[in-house]
Amino acid sequence: FLSRSHSDFQEKTTKWTCRMKFREIPTAALILGVNVTDHDLTFRGLSDVLQDSITPYVALLEAKDCPGIKNLMQKLMGQLMNCDIEVDSLEDEDCVQVSQNRIRCSMPSLVSWYENVTKKTDSETPSKKRNSSSRHWQSPPVVVIFKDMESFTTKVLQDFIVISSQHIHELPLVLIFGIATSPMIIHRLLPHSVSSLLCIELFQSLSCKEHLSTIVDKLLLTSQFPFKLGEKVLQVLINIFLYHDFSVQNFIKGFQLCIVEHFYSQPLSVLCCHLVDLKKREETEKLLEDLHVYHENYVSILRCLHVFTSSLPKYPLGKQIRELHCACLENQVWETEEYESSLQLARMLNKTDLVSMLQQCVEILMSSSGKEFDKTVEKLKEFLTQFQNLEGGCAPSCIPLQNNCLPCSLMHHFFLKTLLELKESRRSKKLTKFEMLRFEVVDYIDTLVRKYLVPADTRTLHEIVYFNAATVLRGHLNAAPRTALHTALNNPHWYLKNQALKCDGGGISNKAPDICIVYKLHLECGRLINLVDWLEAFSTVVMASEEPNADAASSDQVDDIIHARFIRAVSELELLGFIKPSKQKTDHVARLTWGGC
Repeated sequence: FLSRSHSDFQEKTTKWTCRMKFREIPTAALILGVNVTDHDLTFRGLSDVLQDSITPYVALLEAKDCPGIKNLMQKLMGQLMNCDIEVDSLEDEDCVQVSQNRIRCSMPSLVSWYENVTKKTDSETPSKKRNSSSRHWQSPPVVVIFKDMESFTTKVLQDFIVISSQHIHELPLVLIFGIATSPMIIHRLLPHSVSSLLCIELFQSLSCKEHLSTIVDKLLLTSQFPFKLGEKVLQVLINIFLYHDFSVQNFIKGFQLCIVEHFYSQPLSVLCCHLVDLKKREETEKLLEDLHVYHENYVSILRCLHVFTSSLPKYPLGKQIRELHCACLENQVWETEEYESSLQLARMLNKTDLVSMLQQCVEILMSSSGKEFDKTVEKLKEFLTQFQNLEGGCAPSCIPLQNNCLPCSLMHHFFLKTLLELKESRRSKKLTKFEMLRFEVVDYIDTLVRKYLVPADTRTLHEIVYFNAATVLRGHLNAAPRTALHTALNNPHWYLKNQALKCDGGGISNKAPDICIVYKLHLECGRLINLVDWLEAFSTVVMASEEPNADAASSDQVDDIIHARFIRAVSELELLGFIKPSKQKTDHVARLTWGGC
């Protein structure tokens, strides 16, 4: 899209002339999804690709840096001219410092700079930063990326678009809108008079679920990477992904945490390094080799099973391979109702679908590094030959996969009816050659599943490569702020590592931070806390180890200091949300938290 927009300007074609006439700015609306934490990495990667192949002039703008049009122009020109800009440090907010010159932040200045820099590129040797390769065109476009369009104020966007459209015949500007929600946000933020100045093309990125499936496929469903996740651990990571943030980066960070925790806490993970006895070492090496072969075979047969189950209507074992993988890790998958349901549906597939699935399985097994599948491949090829020799295509009791487009209720009714008809026909009449062959194929796939998809925890030394501490992982990833706050305020020695702050029997140490003393005292109160009584109790605890002072002036000064410390501690407690001012009594505060942690 950017290349086409650029070539239009470069060749001055009729299309660009028309766009110039209507002052339309080429705009790409990029729908990235709600996984906002991954957007920054996506845009940085996009920026690098554009600078390598399309244009050296790429600017990344964020809403937090552009509260006004002046700030936006400053950031834009600063990034394009390769100079760092701090708005607060500039006396004249309308200017940027470039070398020894101050350039006014305006669109005419940007146009003038662009004309100068492209002329220099044509006449002189390009600089190290600026397009030392012929990959870039003579007049490369200026790409402006709005990373979080929804967060930009309407006025800033409107002003920038209107101003830019007036100079589009001088500056090959291209906009990219990063959108997390829906493309309708463009029309909600911009009135028709402004949106009509944009020539918008919509782009949809891959969903975060597809990215997750790719990661699981590349990291877990491979025999080349020895570290594995147990079923519960994998489910914790997937649940956090699906129900919290959809962040692929956070999923990878959780995966890295599992690696660190596994090798830190599992002595068996480095078992081979500590074996001295030669006999034990040989036995261990053989067991580890068997475990590696198990993983190779497991992944290949899992992919073959997924070919069948993902093509079935209603996906009894899930559509994604990660769902099937979790089911196989949890228990013997062939004992589940979902697996039995999948087999029943597979026994009703038509000839075309079965042949296609068998061909995919042959390709998977032939590309596998496992050495046990030669006979399996021959058997599957034999099935394919038998299907080709059969006359006719589909038996009466077949499910064509096109029925996936039916509504769920009608589809379910259709399957039940077909299943009943199949059972009835098996009782009343003899099976055809096609039906017998179809049953034989499904039964053979079932034997492969029972042989190779045995749960990993049945294998010897699986603890070396499998991380199963789901509770530990959940404690790291699922934050419990109230529990952490209670621990910090009630037992400050836990975090400060100072045993002098430790008190036995529920006492209160006068050496503890003021907020800890105030917090412990507030736990002893009811719904409303009298500030005077609270101050006296605080003063008693603080002064417990100090000797009484006979000097009245000094005593008053000490009371003032204690009073100030108390006010600050109570304010901090209010900021944390434990108390709030009471409207019933002016000298009381209301307690907001109850119960133990």
